[in-house]
Amino acid sequence: MKFKSILLSGLLAMGCTAASAQEAKTVNVFNPHWYDQVQIGGQYTLGEIGFGKLLSPNAQIGVGYNFNKVVGARLSINAWQSKAGWNVEGMDQQKWKWNYIAPMVDATFNLTNLFCGFNPNRLVEVGVFGGIGANVAWGNDEAATANKNISAHYATLSDKKGYNKQPLAYLWDDNGEGTKARFVARVGANVDFRLSDKVKLGAEISANTLSDKYNSKRAGNPDWYFNALVGVKVAFGKTYTTKTIPAPKPVEKIIERIIEKPAPAPAPKTETKQEAVEENFRRDIFFPIGNSNIAKSQTTKIAEIVTFMKENPDAKITLTGYADKGTGSAAFNDKIAARRAQTVYNTLAAKGVAKSRMIKKSMGSRVQPFEENDMNRVTICIAK
Repeated sequence: MKFKSILLSGLLAMGCTAASAQEAKTVNVFNPHWYDQVQIGGQYTLGEIGFGKLLSPNAQIGVGYNFNKVVGARLSINAWQSKAGWNVEGMDQQKWKWNYIAPMVDATFNLTNLFCGFNPNRLVEVGVFGGIGANVAWGNDEAATANKNISAHYATLSDKKGYNKQPLAYLWDDNGEGTKARFVARVGANVDFRLSDKVKLGAEISANTLSDKYNSKRAGNPDWYFNALVGVKVAFGKTYTTKTIPAPKPVEKIIERIIEKPAPAPAPKTETKQEAVEENFRRDIFFPIGNSNIAKSQTTKIAEIVTFMKENPDAKITLTGYADKGTGSAAFNDKIAARRAQTVYNTLAAKGVAKSRMIKKSMGSRVQPFEENDMNRVTICIAK
């Protein structure tokens, strides 16, 4: 059965809206904010004596501001104590300590927010920082004492080659008094653990570098100290705001639906005699080679044509003569094909078929209705 496609367009807004509606979203937006920080820990001052002998207490307080979820700034004061020492051959190990205070300005970067996005409920965050400042030191009297001890030891040596009356070449003064301020730079990393929206427990480590003169001993390279601190960070105000993003308004959609409906059943076909002729009636009258006379074997077909034409008075018949291409010239074939059509025409007329109902044609050998050469010696009779 054949089907006809009918395209129907309609607005189905109500149904589409219900099916595609999206819920409103809530997002947490970072709020720039201030914070303060208190930390305590230890320091290791790089030197030539044992690690444990160069450890000293350390503390830091600071206030900072987070401009966005990644970048911030911090002003801090790091202070307490640094240590140094010297292993001198032939005498006891010399050690000394002094006090300092170092105001610092740092740029801070929250790596977790940078790579993972802001989440106020995240338990752990990692960051880095870097800054510059001034190291203001005092109380270097132990270094002055060590310098005197080493100098006295050198004086007892029989070989005074390389003897220096001032072994600690960068000693502040003979008595270790006074105050020295030096430029300091640092880099570090930190990790914070969330306790609440405003409070974090954190730890940080930093590497600090100064001039060679910081520990009073000449080494020909910068002096370093390393701080490890733990502490608490407390934020001021709201650190984030929760916002609701409304769901997008429903969009009315035009839905096109293809509905297949069966085509109406065709009306019963009344087969007329003429239609029967068009579809079913044809007779082929074959001729011998070079001949246009109707053979006795073809007379039955002639009788069938006559009967059919009498039973269908409205029918007309076309008589088309042909010649085979394999025999004779084109001019000869045109003539013999015409004679074959004429012979059938005359025979039908003699048997009562009106000449007005017959049309005769000749195709010669220009057209070959059959693949087999000999069968093209024919007059094809088609009733319409």
